[in-house]
Amino acid sequence: MRDWDDLRFFLAVARTGSLSGAAKALGVNHSTAFRRIEALEDRLGVRLFERHREGYALTLAGAEMRDATERVDAEIDAMERRVTGRDLRLSGPLSVTTTDDLATCLLGPPLAAFQAAFPGIALSVILDNQFFNLSKRQADVALRPTNAPPDTLVGRRVSALAFAVYAARGQAPKGRGQKALAARPWLAFDDSLSHLAAAQWVAREYGEAPVALRSNNLLTLMTGAIQGMGLALLPCFMADPETALERVTKPIDDAQSALWLLTHADLRNTQRVRAFMEHIGDALAAQRGLLEGRG
Repeated sequence: MRDWDDLRFFLAVARTGSLSGAAKALGVNHSTAFRRIEALEDRLGVRLFERHREGYALTLAGAEMRDATERVDAEIDAMERRVTGRDLRLSGPLSVTTTDDLATCLLGPPLAAFQAAFPGIALSVILDNQFFNLSKRQADVALRPTNAPPDTLVGRRVSALAFAVYAARGQAPKGRGQKALAARPWLAFDDSLSHLAAAQWVAREYGEAPVALRSNNLLTLMTGAIQGMGLALLPCFMADPETALERVTKPIDDAQSALWLLTHADLRNTQRVRAFMEHIGDALAAQRGLLEGRG
């Protein structure tokens, strides 16, 4: 097999278990993924996948090829990181992954100031609630709320990230105890955010309360709270500046996360990565009072 591009298609199907998942991961259509896998199997003269209604499952030959290909893929990724890590230029592309609420409510001015200071760096901001794999260069830098950053990443704990319960202004319950709050409808995190300490606190303390809305998007939950749909546990940096909301509780210690600025160890000496982490880290640290719910 001479076409290394075939390995991308093979690994994508092996990792996702379906043609549609592979096509989405690679940014191609379903028929392209189908043709590439069929052609690869024809060329090798061996069946790599069993086709089932639930998806594609590796055969014994496919599993053996997957293991070997994963090793090659990891070596290529490591080589790219090491080469990029020696880049001393303050120019070139830089990809950053973060959440939509951090990007919308916090990062605008710091990003604008960074771009003005380093016009040669072409920023790309990728919004996602899940950790990207920085080992595979899905992004160069991650800004994430987490109490347990991956061991493979290095970086800076910028601040604590405080959460409190909010209601539409004028609609907060008169009683602020758990019983009074549990009687109100809640705007809750969906399962994709269950890793957050805030989501776990709501499930633990108010799991039996009526739920008016679930979402994987904190901006949507905040909008619902503004519209009077119910109570919401929100980051203080988002909700405190919003005059249509009022705090119902003090910041909840058990719901708190840490805000981390992270990169892969192989990239930490890349000049544009260092410049970004220092500039954005300092800018966010200057807003620690807002991030920690102290105004």
